[in-house]
Amino acid sequence: MNRERETESALVSLEDVENARDRIDDVVHRTPLDTSSTFAELSGAASVGLKLENVQRTGSFKIRGAYNTMAQLSDEEREVGVISSSAGNHAQGVALAGQLLDIETTIVVPEVTPAAKIEATRGYGAEVVVEGDIYERSYEYALERADGTGETFVHPFDDPAVIAGQGTIGLELLEQYSELDTVLVAIGGGGLISGIGTVLKAHDPDTRVIGVQPEGAYHAKPSLEADEIRELEDVDTVAEGIADTRLLEATFLNAREVVDDVVSVSDREIATAVTLLAERAKTVVESAGAAPLAAALSDSVDLNLEGHHVGVVISGGNVNLTEHAELTRTGLHELERYADARLAVAGWPSTVGAVVETVESEGAELDVLERARRGPVDEPNRVPVTIGLEGSGREHLEGVFEALDGLDGISVLERSLE
Repeated sequence: MNRERETESALVSLEDVENARDRIDDVVHRTPLDTSSTFAELSGAASVGLKLENVQRTGSFKIRGAYNTMAQLSDEEREVGVISSSAGNHAQGVALAGQLLDIETTIVVPEVTPAAKIEATRGYGAEVVVEGDIYERSYEYALERADGTGETFVHPFDDPAVIAGQGTIGLELLEQYSELDTVLVAIGGGGLISGIGTVLKAHDPDTRVIGVQPEGAYHAKPSLEADEIRELEDVDTVAEGIADTRLLEATFLNAREVVDDVVSVSDREIATAVTLLAERAKTVVESAGAAPLAAALSDSVDLNLEGHHVGVVISGGNVNLTEHAELTRTGLHELERYADARLAVAGWPSTVGAVVETVESEGAELDVLERARRGPVDEPNRVPVTIGLEGSGREHLEGVFEALDGLDGISVLERSLE
């Protein structure tokens, strides 16, 4: 009976989410729902709607759950302050909520957290402590400190108040996209999908709620299939925002009720989705935020989206520009629209002009051209040069390399398309 009571208290209801919206309504943005015929065609769906939480305050959905939780603290708890742990986005949500509610906040982040997220968190007035190689180590440190200081620990996902706050996205989805019958949501610790799923299933139990995780942090489906929490020993993914090792009690209990399936995507598929979001949707998205679209577009994931109206929750856009550039270059490689090559050039540097002119005349874009370190196989009377090209596709790039290889004094030795 005690376990039943604990389970019941951890489960979030539609009423909880509606109350959360009343609480946070004046604080958060009602983010746009952008329909995309391009992504519908690429995925085979009847329609695709992108719920753009990357343009939310702090750049992600996390302010919803953080503010809903902290707004309910007692005067005594507010006086002592709060502490939390985060891979970055929850940190900013807690920090902004603390600023708005006049509560001192401390955030513990893992070493992999992008510098942009750390600086943004400090910008909201929070103290940031970097501790641990992965999120789990940061989480343990924050709990230990809270025990010693009396600070209230604001969990990034395993709290009914946090789950209810994130669930307000589901209420907006229903209002903005009435045709919706399938939703794709990234899973890290499970708070986002638990909240959204609670709303959608209360509205229509037949709505499909599909979780998406990176291959290197794929723990949710094994847990749900085994009906017990399964923990990974470590994680390995570019999507640091959802690089959790497990669900926890509240998210496991809620996800078990509302999640229909969980699928995994590769880091390369995520990079491709980041690239297409920048190119087609004109929006900057972090790798974790792009994971649901990666699943929709993946040839290796059997989602059967044909005829479905698919909501894709783009959960965050907090990515530094260097990382975004690297992701998009990887994405272009995957789309066979970018290639690297190693050339042997006679008459350096005069021949370089011929390389530039040929690439331009072939309608491609020269992204990189630099003299390479000479290796033992390079001819002494030739200068090794590396180039990076962007084109419209594999056939186009092959044509550019053939044109270069036909020039006097230039040989194409290696190319990444091979």
